[in-house]
Amino acid sequence: MDRNTVIGVALIFTILIGFSYFNKPSEEQLTAAKRTRDSIELLRIEQQREIATAAKLDEIQASAAVPLQNDSLTSDQDNALKEKFGVFAAASVGQEKFYVIENNLMKVTLSNKGGRIYSVELKDFKTHDQKPLILFEGNSSKFGMNFFAQNRSIETESFYFIPSDSAASSTVKGPDVKKGKEGNEKFNSENKGDSIIFSMKLFAGDGKYLEYKYKLSYNSYLVGFEVNTSGMSNVITTNSNYLNFNWNINVPRQERKSQYGEDSYTTIHYKYLDDAADNLSTGKSEEESLRTKTKWISFKQLFFSSAIIADESFPTADIKTELTKEDPLYLGNFNADIALPYDGKDSESIKMKFYFGPNHYNTLKQYDQSLESLINLGYVVIRQVNQWLIIPTFNFLRNYIDNFGIIILLLTIFIKLLIFPFTYKSYHSQAKMKALKPEIDEINEKFSKDKAMEKQQATMALYKKAGVNPMGGCLPMLFQFPVLIAMFFFFPTSIELRQESFLWATDLSTYDSILNLPFTIPFYGDHVSLFCLLMTVTTVLSTYLNSESQNTAAMPGMKTMMYIMPVMFLFILNSYASGLSYYYFLANVITIGQMYVFRMMVDEDKIRAQILINKKKPQAPKSGFQKKLEDMAKQKGVQPRK
Repeated sequence: MDRNTVIGVALIFTILIGFSYFNKPSEEQLTAAKRTRDSIELLRIEQQREIATAAKLDEIQASAAVPLQNDSLTSDQDNALKEKFGVFAAASVGQEKFYVIENNLMKVTLSNKGGRIYSVELKDFKTHDQKPLILFEGNSSKFGMNFFAQNRSIETESFYFIPSDSAASSTVKGPDVKKGKEGNEKFNSENKGDSIIFSMKLFAGDGKYLEYKYKLSYNSYLVGFEVNTSGMSNVITTNSNYLNFNWNINVPRQERKSQYGEDSYTTIHYKYLDDAADNLSTGKSEEESLRTKTKWISFKQLFFSSAIIADESFPTADIKTELTKEDPLYLGNFNADIALPYDGKDSESIKMKFYFGPNHYNTLKQYDQSLESLINLGYVVIRQVNQWLIIPTFNFLRNYIDNFGIIILLLTIFIKLLIFPFTYKSYHSQAKMKALKPEIDEINEKFSKDKAMEKQQATMALYKKAGVNPMGGCLPMLFQFPVLIAMFFFFPTSIELRQESFLWATDLSTYDSILNLPFTIPFYGDHVSLFCLLMTVTTVLSTYLNSESQNTAAMPGMKTMMYIMPVMFLFILNSYASGLSYYYFLANVITIGQMYVFRMMVDEDKIRAQILINKKKPQAPKSGFQKKLEDMAKQKGVQPRK
């Protein structure tokens, strides 16, 4: 080994020794590293302990055939339960049992596991495929309180409650209910029925418990719900101002899948204490935090709702929808985390109620909680038309007639009679306009397209001199249009029409398919609705007859649009409620009949002669509208027509 090699090796060793010396950890660093190693070891031991405890609990719960008491557990099992659940250890094991309370309208199944409402069945209704109509089932729902007790997170749905009655089923009795009085609270006050109170208690030691108390009365869609605490002030963490109540359900499909069916109406609705009702969006998943006092929250479907209503208010709530449009069994998942007020007293009571029932306008309105807003009846004027005209008339006819096809026919005739005077006046005005066609043609030939203002002035002057009101034909539409739109909202949401048949339509609340197509037409669907076809044909015929009595030469674009609209409605209404298409079809048939009657009643030659006489009379003073037109023309440099 030469000298240079020796020197190089020596330098390397010197550098390594120097680097090790200068980078040696200090005493503080050594102490910190030891603490870290100790913490990791403690965490590993704690994790092993938790795994062992969980394994013991699983073994205990798997082997439990009946509710266990502390004295029936081994010492290790008892310690494991107490370490995990504290004072709720004895209630952590058991066997799930079900208890049914029912009245004439619904069957409510309660479970001792969680003390919760397991499922609700509405007895007077069936699904679209004639199965029992169940609003939600326990296997796909959550229902319970969440809170901290003795530094442990407690979820009540994991514990076994003690029922107040060991009977598996209890039925509430009462007098016979008249048709149409189902769930009517006024009828109930005049015809007293029985009620039942069923209690579920979660014990936390001697004299200490959390209680769910349910009350069900005869002929009612309401279920009273109380959350009571007794002796829990030293159990529940004292700094808790609220107890969290979680309600989560998978919303089952009740109706036949349709493009404009349940999916278009299912969402969560809610109402603030001092504000109007509102809702999450339909057709898409959404969530919202309600940070204002809330009166009620409803899991709403097209025809049925499950709602929780506070006697006073819920301080806050978080609501969420997750929609699953392609799922054949469920519409989506709805979740509500609701804060319940809690003062930390030794005994407290929080009172609420549930509504499990149909979205029937009069039934919901009777509670005076704005629950009727769950039914989409349109906005502003349209909603008023439904509330004060359509629904009262429909309910009156329903009291005497069972056939809903006949009810819709009579409803259509009634509405047509209401606007008949305006319809006749409209036709008479159109006849006058038609009689002026020669003069209108002269004006159109006289003025070129670049003299639109002069043409308009000349036309208005002609109308005034002949005594014709060009807006006279708009009156019937002014009255009829809100009714037509009101029906557009009423029929698809009217539970009265649900599963009611007429002629070939098996269900007037959905489309009447007479032919299923092997393919899907965009915007139209994969079926053919006969009532929709009949509506389209009669609309085109009505449009043609109406255009004959109008002067549309000056508005060729308008005439084209009049024929395009029926085709558009053919695509829109093909998947809508057949009751709506049936109503529009009847309205068209009556309108066509009216036109032929008016033609026999109105003498167009006589109208033409009267207009000529009016033209020879001295010109009346200019109207405010005509003066305004002339002023606008002057501003544009156009001289008024002499």
